[in-house]
Amino acid sequence: MTPHHPVLTRLVRRPLAIAPRALDGLLAADLTIDARSAITPILPDADRAASRGFTVTDSGIAVVPVLGPLVSRGDWLTALFGATDYGAIGSAVAAAFAAPSARAVLLELDSPGGEVGGLFDLVDRLTSLREDAQKPLWAVAHESALSAGFAVASAADRLYVSRTGEVGSVGVVAIHVDKSAADAMAGLKWTLIHAGAKKVDGNPHEPLSAGAFADIQADVDALHDELVALIARNRNMSPDAVRASQAAIYRGRRGIDIGFADRMGSVAQALADLAATLDRPVRSRGLASAKIGVTPRTFPAQPSRRKPAMTTDTNAGAAVEDAANIETGAPASNPPEPQVDNGQAPDPAPAAPVSAPASPEAPAEAAAQRLRAEYAEIAAIAAQAGRLGIAVDAADAMAKGIRPEALRRSVLDALSQRAEASAVVAAAPQALGPGDSPIVRRARERAATANRNA
Repeated sequence: MTPHHPVLTRLVRRPLAIAPRALDGLLAADLTIDARSAITPILPDADRAASRGFTVTDSGIAVVPVLGPLVSRGDWLTALFGATDYGAIGSAVAAAFAAPSARAVLLELDSPGGEVGGLFDLVDRLTSLREDAQKPLWAVAHESALSAGFAVASAADRLYVSRTGEVGSVGVVAIHVDKSAADAMAGLKWTLIHAGAKKVDGNPHEPLSAGAFADIQADVDALHDELVALIARNRNMSPDAVRASQAAIYRGRRGIDIGFADRMGSVAQALADLAATLDRPVRSRGLASAKIGVTPRTFPAQPSRRKPAMTTDTNAGAAVEDAANIETGAPASNPPEPQVDNGQAPDPAPAAPVSAPASPEAPAEAAAQRLRAEYAEIAAIAAQAGRLGIAVDAADAMAKGIRPEALRRSVLDALSQRAEASAVVAAAPQALGPGDSPIVRRARERAATANRNA
């Protein structure tokens, strides 16, 4: 290795998040500055390829390659070693999300990692781009997403690893090269004239001092803490679990078992799964629907299946349930009907049918459906209130345009102010659960008092 090796000059004392074997390969390369002339003719082609940064499949998925060593800023040395700089990755992902033909973005990673400088900013940028675009961001470790590369992959909603692919190596390393012996053999003696005790700490022309070593180690430890926290946050793991990996590398299924990847599969498999997910209708709210960037469809809630409380009065359980239903907005309980004991359990109440969404081509019909639903809700509140001894004129409320929410609040206020508990419910005392509302709680307490005084 030459004394002024350009790779060594760039890597020495820079904190790196890179797999060990990749670091060894870079340091062992036998290249000089003269190699720059050999790659000059190919730089324009490399620039044109970098300017695109992604391709879009027929299914509308933008594939962004993240290949080779990762550096904070690209130059001729980047092109020489097939490295990728963080700025180019961020720009490619931003352009991919903005492309009208792209419904999602897939990162194709084959990287051993690289420099720490610029890494955390890139991962934060990828997260922001994904959230702003409201489009899925998936990734595939094919064949490796290690160290800084794994940090980039962790920003994805879902991470695939191929059967022989590798993930992990969550660690930080810094290099110091002591050239003092080689200088002596070459007849060179370096004198560094400086101001500031730490100005020349870690220079290659003298052995590393204990103080300089401690400072570099502290910097590496701090950066490692940040890297662990970033991976833990993005992969929904505890920092202790990530740290316990001790920068180990996990291949294929082992990466999934430890929590560093979600599925096993190739790039083709990830593309097929992502396309299927994009085409699948989403039927519920939640994290999954939010992460794939598809507007969720909502359906009306099912009627309450809660059973009436066991009491000495058939009306009591229904009254307690009506009080809770008014507060929560649940449908009215059915009025009590005479029961014939035939030794058989009663048939369960049929579920209310789910109404189909209104046709966008029929706004008048949609408005009529909304009015009918509102009137039905007002009538249900009036029926519930009537069983609790509070008279509500449903027709008058509809004529005055009173909303169901306002009517429900007025009934709740009347219930909370009424002093006579026996008018609400006459029931045997029950243990109060943590989910009981204040109205139901007061009704049961007063009913218990009335029964003891009877």
